[in-house]
Amino acid sequence: MATSNLDVQSLPVADSTVHPKKIVNDFAINVATVNGSGSQSANSILLRSIFNMGVPVSGKNLFPSNIAGLPTWYLIRASQDGWVARKSENDLLIAMNPETVHEDIRKLAPGRAVIFDEAFNLTERRDDIVYYPVPFDSLVAATGAEMKVRKLIKNMVYVGVAAQLLSIDLKGIESIVRKQFAKKVTVADLNWNAVQLGYDYAANSLTKQDGLVVEPMSATRGKIIIDGNAAAAMGAMFAGVTVVAWYPITPSTSIVEDLIKYMKTYRVEKDGKASFAIVQAEDELAAIGMVLGAGWAGARSMTATSGPGISLMAEFAGLGYFAEIPGVIFDVQRTGPSTGLPTRTAQGDVAFIAGLSHGDTKHVLLFPGTVRECFEFATQAFDLAESLQTPVFVLSDLDLGMNNWMSEPFDYPEKPLARGKILNAQQLEEAGGFARYKDVDGDAITYRTLPGTPHPKAAYFTRGSGKNEKAQYTERPEDYEYNMRRLARKFETAKTYVPKPVLEASGNHKIGIIAFGSSHVAVIESRSQLERESKIETDYLRVRAYPFTQEVEDFVASHEIIYVVEQNRDGQLLNLMKVDLDPAQATKLHSIVYFGGLPLDARTVTEAIASHQGATK
Repeated sequence: MATSNLDVQSLPVADSTVHPKKIVNDFAINVATVNGSGSQSANSILLRSIFNMGVPVSGKNLFPSNIAGLPTWYLIRASQDGWVARKSENDLLIAMNPETVHEDIRKLAPGRAVIFDEAFNLTERRDDIVYYPVPFDSLVAATGAEMKVRKLIKNMVYVGVAAQLLSIDLKGIESIVRKQFAKKVTVADLNWNAVQLGYDYAANSLTKQDGLVVEPMSATRGKIIIDGNAAAAMGAMFAGVTVVAWYPITPSTSIVEDLIKYMKTYRVEKDGKASFAIVQAEDELAAIGMVLGAGWAGARSMTATSGPGISLMAEFAGLGYFAEIPGVIFDVQRTGPSTGLPTRTAQGDVAFIAGLSHGDTKHVLLFPGTVRECFEFATQAFDLAESLQTPVFVLSDLDLGMNNWMSEPFDYPEKPLARGKILNAQQLEEAGGFARYKDVDGDAITYRTLPGTPHPKAAYFTRGSGKNEKAQYTERPEDYEYNMRRLARKFETAKTYVPKPVLEASGNHKIGIIAFGSSHVAVIESRSQLERESKIETDYLRVRAYPFTQEVEDFVASHEIIYVVEQNRDGQLLNLMKVDLDPAQATKLHSIVYFGGLPLDARTVTEAIASHQGATK
């Protein structure tokens, strides 16, 4: 979030001189509270009330890594143009934290507004924004709630105040409140009463002086709001996952927590028996070991983790690659290295996972860029893992995984599961047996059998050491080289299996942009800014998988300069491209990197590209 350099002056509220210009459905709200204050429900209600009025909206939860007490912010962006990336400046501040109120006010754009607790007794005021003081404590006291409950429903008061000032439909808010607390009518009544008190106070005691307003649209009709972790969990269930082994770690924990809920609802038989196993392991190393053991036995298996967990999984990842065992690993990325910033977002695991393990290793990576793709790629990951007989990594991040996103409803999967080259007893009999690591079809993907296959020639020994085509132990150089060359060719075959990149708004321009994952929403908004403000026209390719397909190389070859946008310090995707693509094209590639931990905003991308273009003219 950009910080304004405006001077702060001591002025009473009445002396604020603001000439409001009506700003309809195009603003960012920053709700500044304290971690553990119970503001999550209130912020969700505020977000969904705008969404239900048909206005495109997104929500970003910026929370600390401690249990309670530190500052937290929730950013709600409304955009009639459909932009959902984080906005670099704020338009309305709801200040509920005295520790950060002065800094938060400095981040407001000129002409904007702040709703704040009058108990803060602000003596320093900017003369270019509107101040709306609210007596939260006395309003909450009027509800008659117990003291321990008052700090929670205080959040609902600011929902009512904001609703009145922004012209948000009050009946719509009531509907959301009662739905959210449907199982506790008394709690719903208490929260709704708090909303009404805030709304009535704003109507009777505050004079609207800013231009921000919400007006009904129809842009969200038929859409849903969901986070990427919930979408990934749903996709895994539809993919037929039966074994899940995991160890909790932010920000991936809710994938398995949501999956547990889904599986208990839809995958428990009438007799009460579950058709799945979800095990919390003692650590991430044990978790991936269980995943590979289940994958070897024929189960569709997965785990979910983040960067530190990936570090612990390196040795088993190499085993899965070399012994050719399927499994799916969801990595919801956060900042690193080491503990880093556990509750901040990043795209910093790409290079590490691509070659995760010692020795020559190349893993298949999927990069979902939307919550819909979190759902779809979860299903595809299991098909890929079994078809290619290898671990497949799905790289999301905290922003995509834990925050609220609009989406079209997901399509019910219609395709049958792709189990790959598995031989049953009849096929073994017809073939006269098989050699586990022999390339029969020329695509470097061999045939396998599952434990328990009723045929004397079904068995083979699975090992992480040297072997020949028949899975027999050997240290002969030619056998080792054969397997390693075949694994490299299988990685080339994977290019025909993985999701192809998406080419957006191609106009055969000289400048190309490449991005992946959650950076996508900032890039598409930045392209609009570049064209509108600097007359810089661009083409855009969103990469969705590694290994890179031919489309990536073609895109680079057809442009004079390529900007690779990513959320890490070292330009990890760009460096993979330099290694894997035509070396003659490498000089075209330029990094646009952001690694501050907040979700990437469009303005950062715009300014970086415009500055570089200006410098090259």
